[in-house]
Amino acid sequence: MRSKKPPCNSGCPVEAALEAIGGKWKGLILYHLKDDTRRFNALKRELPGITQRMLTKQLRELEDEQIVDRKVYAQVPPKVEYSLSEFGQTLVPVINELQVWGYAYLGRKNTNNRNAS
Repeated sequence: MRSKKPPCNSGCPVEAALEAIGGKWKGLILYHLKDDTRRFNALKRELPGITQRMLTKQLRELEDEQIVDRKVYAQVPPKVEYSLSEFGQTLVPVINELQVWGYAYLGRKNTNNRNAS
């Protein structure tokens, strides 16, 4: 039986990158943080369908990977902001290219759907 895992050796850089930023929500979180700092509730509003628990989990994982910085302000009520870390900023060109590719893909997909009708 063939393995469904991509043929990547241990330490494969593509596998490592997808592990760090892959999944349903991390890419969208990074997209919303690429241009500006966001508070938790602002991110939650920009990501309809994500639960508070899942957003917290994804932000913690991105913080653990040193891709996202979390800044806590000592005030009442508490204020927490999220932004891309210096290392996370290196993903901005990748995110921008994914956006360009996504527009092309959607255009191609819509063209194919119209031709099938």
